[in-house]
Amino acid sequence: MSGVGEMNEILLRPKVEFDVPVEAEVISPDLFAEKSHEEIGSLPVFLGNRKMCLKDLFEIEGQSSTNIVLEGDFSRVKKIGYGMSRGKIHIKGNVGMHTGATMKGGEIIVEGDAMDWLGAEMNGGLIWVKGSVGHFAGASYWGSKHGMNRGMILIEGNTGNEVGKKMRRGTIAIKGKTGDFLGVGMIGGTILAFSETGERPGAEMKRGSIVLFLENCTNPPPLLPTFTYNCTYSPTFLRVYLKTLRKLGFPVKEEYISGKYRRYNGDIVELGKGEILIYEP
Repeated sequence: MSGVGEMNEILLRPKVEFDVPVEAEVISPDLFAEKSHEEIGSLPVFLGNRKMCLKDLFEIEGQSSTNIVLEGDFSRVKKIGYGMSRGKIHIKGNVGMHTGATMKGGEIIVEGDAMDWLGAEMNGGLIWVKGSVGHFAGASYWGSKHGMNRGMILIEGNTGNEVGKKMRRGTIAIKGKTGDFLGVGMIGGTILAFSETGERPGAEMKRGSIVLFLENCTNPPPLLPTFTYNCTYSPTFLRVYLKTLRKLGFPVKEEYISGKYRRYNGDIVELGKGEILIYEP
């Protein structure tokens, strides 16, 4: 424990392998920041429908820090970092649904995979997933007017469907394959998809930009007929985005920065002010 304290971080490990979901939105730098070891352990969580304390389910080391490290399998633990506004959560393994949802600031690093609703309706901060994610990353919840409003989500693996649904601002970059309806209903913001893309990207988008690089994609899906070709050019704003990603350490090829892109306007069944940019080798 002394080593953890010297590093000024709080370390959590599951005591058992969970067979039912755990709801633990209390795992947040905002709540851990000024609390003692005992106070952190007494925070409430739910194992299924049973209310318990954090210390009942997790081994806890450290106290009073905004730097949280999670070791082990957290794939059934939901709402980690929910609404957080500062600090850092480093997850050394898989993590459950709603991770980083509604977060306002800070940083979440996931070394494994993340389940559905990653960064849903987030309003700031950075989420970086080294593995793959489920459906609805950066999306709006059912009935909400918009999804993520600010911030950045970086995904090195694949994604499920409806990533960036109704997103209003912010950036999502995906190195792996994406599912169907990428950026469905987008109101604004930017999505960059570097590999294969599922069906109907940009459906019902109002504004915003979807950039498709189609790495190693032999059979790209056709765009919806409600998108119209505009021109082929080298977007200045895109160079800034790509250089920023590369500076952060996200892999971006040099030819993407200086390359040209085919621009399509749509979706004309909505405002028609969105755009899909497709890299032209």
